Amino acid sequence: MDSFSSINLSKPLFRAIDEMGFSQPTPIQQEAYSVISSGRDIVGIAQTGTGKTLAYLMPILNNLNFIKDNSAPRVLIIVPTRELVVQVLKYVDDLIQYKNLRVFGVYGDTN
Repeated sequence: MDSFSSINLSKPLFRAIDEMGFSQPTPIQQEAYSVISSGRDIVGIAQTGTGKTLAYLMPILNNLNFIKDNSAPRVLIIVPTRELVVQVLKYVDDLIQYKNLRVFGVYGDTN
C-alpha cells in the first residue's frame, strides 16, 4: 500500500483524507488497515505523530454508512484523556465532512 488511493476507501473518505493533506499512509496505517477492516482486534504501538489515530479511524469510518435509525451509537472509541478525545473528534470531524454521520465526544469534569 504505497498511497491512500491503493486502499479500498469510499470516495467521500478518500476525498477528506486528500484534503487533509495526507498522500501516503504511515507504517502503522499500512499494517493496521486490513486487520481492523477484517474485524479482528489489534494492538498498535508507535511513536507520537505516526498516524495511529488515522490508522484506526480509516477502516471504521470507511465501513460506517448512513442509517435511518440513528437512535443508538454504532461505534464507541475510548481514550484515556480529554486531550485525546478532542484530537479524535477533530480527526473524525475532518474525515466525515463528506459523509452523513454524527459524532459526539464525552469526557468528565465538565457540565
